[in-house]
Amino acid sequence: MELARVRTKICGVTRPEDAVAASRAGADALGLVFYNKSPRSVTLERAQEIAAVVPAFVTLVGLFVNPSRMDVEMALSRIPLDLLQFHGDETPEFCTQFRRRWIKAVRVRDAAVVTDAFDRYREASGLLVDAYDPSRYGGTGQSFDWSVIPRQRPLPLILAGGLNSANVATAIGQVRPWGVDVSGGVESPDGTADGTRKGIKDVSKITEFLSEVNRVNQTD
Repeated sequence: MELARVRTKICGVTRPEDAVAASRAGADALGLVFYNKSPRSVTLERAQEIAAVVPAFVTLVGLFVNPSRMDVEMALSRIPLDLLQFHGDETPEFCTQFRRRWIKAVRVRDAAVVTDAFDRYREASGLLVDAYDPSRYGGTGQSFDWSVIPRQRPLPLILAGGLNSANVATAIGQVRPWGVDVSGGVESPDGTADGTRKGIKDVSKITEFLSEVNRVNQTD
């Protein structure tokens, strides 16, 4: 698909005020994580609070990892999700049953993983590529070898994994993605080994990240 402008998603939003800040800064989409093992997970009650402040024309994405059908249906019954993101080992049949647009995330080890996913999940609205970790479904804060991403893309490609304001322009120039997805790269520092307060976004980092994407969009 021909690149028009690179879209942006701020994922792992856990507070209404962060949703407002990201929306005002120009994010195209916000991600809510419904996966209990994630430090950025939100309850349905908190998700409702966040959804209530999301303005028009900002896409609300629900992220799931190997959920049951009931898990997804419960979230859909209470949260006005615009898009579903499946980040585990879900089958195409599972993803399509909810009659909602969806994207599939894959953990990239080599080019074959991406090529196979394009074919297997051909009914998706997009394919998100993230860093591979054998024990974690995303949220690693690590990037991967972008050169393995194939140029032939039957679906819009969304780049994730270790992005921040310092490297997103380079990433866009090399990968030419439809969109970029960031979480840890726009979070507040806390002085720990990981370096961020997971789920607590930093307004200045969000602004810097989106400014870099916009700069590339304007000069491309």
